[in-house]
Amino acid sequence: MLKRFLILSLALMMALSGLALAEEADAAASNGVVILYTNDVHCAIDANIGYAGVAAYEKAYEDAGYDVLLVDCGDAVQGAAVGTLSTGEYIVDIMNEVGYDVATIGNHEFDYGVDRFNELAELAEYPYVSANFTDLEGNTILSPYVVLEAGGYSIAFVGASTPETFSKSTPTYFQDEEGNFIYSFCGGNDGADLYAAVQAAVDDARAEGADYVVVLSHLGTEASSVPYTSTDLIANTSGIDVVLDGHSHSVWEMEIEQNKDGEDVVMSSTGTQLTALGSLTIDAEGNLATQLHTETIFQDDETAAFIDGIEAQYADTLANVVATSDVDLTIYDPTETDADGNPIRLIRSQETNLGDLCADAYRAISGADIAFVNGGGIRDSIPAGDITYEQIIAVHPFGNALCVVEATGQEILDALEMSVRHVPDETGGFLQVSGLTFEVNTSVESSVVVDDADMFVEVAGDRRVQNVLVGGEPIDPEATYTLASHNYMLKSGGDGYTMFADNVLLQDEVMLDNQVLINYITESLGGVVGEEYSDPYGQGRITFVE
Repeated sequence: MLKRFLILSLALMMALSGLALAEEADAAASNGVVILYTNDVHCAIDANIGYAGVAAYEKAYEDAGYDVLLVDCGDAVQGAAVGTLSTGEYIVDIMNEVGYDVATIGNHEFDYGVDRFNELAELAEYPYVSANFTDLEGNTILSPYVVLEAGGYSIAFVGASTPETFSKSTPTYFQDEEGNFIYSFCGGNDGADLYAAVQAAVDDARAEGADYVVVLSHLGTEASSVPYTSTDLIANTSGIDVVLDGHSHSVWEMEIEQNKDGEDVVMSSTGTQLTALGSLTIDAEGNLATQLHTETIFQDDETAAFIDGIEAQYADTLANVVATSDVDLTIYDPTETDADGNPIRLIRSQETNLGDLCADAYRAISGADIAFVNGGGIRDSIPAGDITYEQIIAVHPFGNALCVVEATGQEILDALEMSVRHVPDETGGFLQVSGLTFEVNTSVESSVVVDDADMFVEVAGDRRVQNVLVGGEPIDPEATYTLASHNYMLKSGGDGYTMFADNVLLQDEVMLDNQVLINYITESLGGVVGEEYSDPYGQGRITFVE
């Protein structure tokens, strides 16, 4: 089949209004197709271009005479309260309204569990495809591909989902009651199983008569994802014309990669949260080109009104009661005020009961030995009584996500030194802890060394942190522990915590912090925060001595 790859410079692709598209595209649009694509939207329903903008671009291309298809490359249903509150349903409703034709699954499509994803797939008016999501016998759970007719062409859309899904969602969602995995994403064998699964789908689609094969990929291009990246897939397969990628939040307008036969394959990715909308054009002569649109002036009124209705439901839901507390949970000193009569914030300089609760939530949900939550990430108190979703969001407003790493005892000790280096002054990096206890000798001057960016370098002298016990036993600097926190600290070095950046990542952004807190209270505590958290100064995990 003729394959010609070129970057189209038609003014219609650069137009900033539906009128301009229509005026400049009439001649070129004959028997052409435009495939609009999104990836890693993460519930950004009205941010940046927004879904109303996506719908407007779709209508503008249709008005210009193109056949238009709309596809998504995964991670749409998680990332903000609109997804969490509806366990993904609001997002599927919006995607139905906009008119998506096909989507693949990202790892975060499973953040509400496999059963819930199956329910969402039933609600979707578009098919989800994945060639490598299978049971243990190799049977695909979803259709590996679909073939759609548009612009006079038969176009196959093959799904490819990251084998990292087990670690980058919640592993237990994919296991039976005995802890055995009952699903596969064709990982292992140095990527060969993934390549084979996708190749089989490509071959079947070609045999079915597809003129073009477009892979909707949620693989990404990060080095840490090798051998499961989109570039790895391209280099080890044949018969693919285009890979539209997600997962790594990369921005690729149009890259050309060679497949295993040395033939050109187009690759593109839009970034995240609808900062860009991609368009793949197949013109009347069969030429392929991809482009990213970042203009936000397009808004489809009907879609905008539909989203407004969703947000009205979402606003009401913020008032929903998700749990109760028998005690006041605080970030402030309950008895003392400053000279001006203002409450004194404690969460960034010492233990509090809300700090204990948040850290316990991370440890319980993850199953880790130890959990850390930075005081700067715990933003508001919760009074005794009913707890609303809005209050939970106020505690954890940033959308950080639960991660677990392997960490040595020495790394834990270094992190604790970093945590208390400014005590008694406050710092956002002060750690609320679970699974360990320790003393802080405030008569010892901190010897923590940081670089010009305030990032941890070393402990160069005496240590303030003493008598650290993990599970009641003295910490072993040579031992390996599992540590739960969030992506901000463990992956991004937030608050200067560089010591974990290269550690083995066991769970990667599996659940948003506010959902971690809700799940802990509702599942582990039976929906009620009780007397074990009654002391506003905490349970004595962090004590100060001189």
